[in-house]
Parts: sequence; structure tokens; C-alpha cells
Amino acid sequence: MKKVTIYTDGACSGNPGIGGWAAVLLYNSAKKEISGYDKSTTNNRMELFAVIQGLRCLNQRCEVEICTDSQYIADAFNKGWIAAWQTAGWKTASKSEVKNQDLWKALIYEVNKHNVQFVKVKGHADVEWNERCDELARSEIERYRKLTDGAGEN
Repeated sequence: MKKVTIYTDGACSGNPGIGGWAAVLLYNSAKKEISGYDKSTTNNRMELFAVIQGLRCLNQRCEVEICTDSQYIADAFNKGWIAAWQTAGWKTASKSEVKNQDLWKALIYEVNKHNVQFVKVKGHADVEWNERCDELARSEIERYRKLTDGAGEN
């Protein structure tokens, strides 16, 4: 089974605001970068979307290491929150609705296609591919601003 590492990041200018997401996929010596934007979103949505889009690039079952600076995403899988949310009808431990259920469900769908491990990396700490994802995500925010000539901000 192929072993792929995917670094992901999301960014937002305002929260909610204009968002950008990015993923860098690494397989042996091959590298693929993907990124995009959303005109009105939150940072957590962009973090989730980056992971989903990274996994969607894989065309066969792989062993995947997702490297994310999102404690929220890493903990959701590594601490069993996902299973608890599903069992509780998508409610948190405090009985409130889980936010971004649409993206969590899409992410679970993609994760189930592979053998996935989530690794929390420290953001803005000179982790090469995490920094690259941050740069790509932020450049998407700027790309949207240029496309709209500044309209739609906030």
C-alpha cells in the first residue's frame, strides 16, 4: 500500500471572513500542491476543507499521515471525539450541536477510504510543508481579494 503524507492548513481573514485552504501531498519524491478559497467562511471550515481536498486527490487506498496544525481536527480523531459525536447524534459532550457537521461527515467519508493517522504539528514553527500550506492558503485569500477588487470584504 502506498504511503502518502499530506500537510494541510486553513486561513481566514476575519472569522468569519474570506478563507483560504491548502494541502501539500508527498509520495516518495513526488509533490502535489492544491489550494483554494471561500468568500465567506471560518478558519475551522478551511482547516477541515483542506484535509478533505487532500484526501480526495488520492485515487487508491493508501496509508496516509495527515499533518495538521489544527488541534481541533487532530483531537477529533485521536481522542475519539468523532465516534462520540456520532453516537450522541452529532452533539458535543456539553450537548450542543457539533459545528460544521457537513464537513465532518465528508471528512469521515474520505478517511474511511484509507488507513489514516492524524499528526498534530506546531503551526508557524518552521515546519517546512506546514509553512508552505500556510503560504498557499493566505495567497488564496489575496487572490480572491484581487478577483473582487476588494469587494466583499467583511
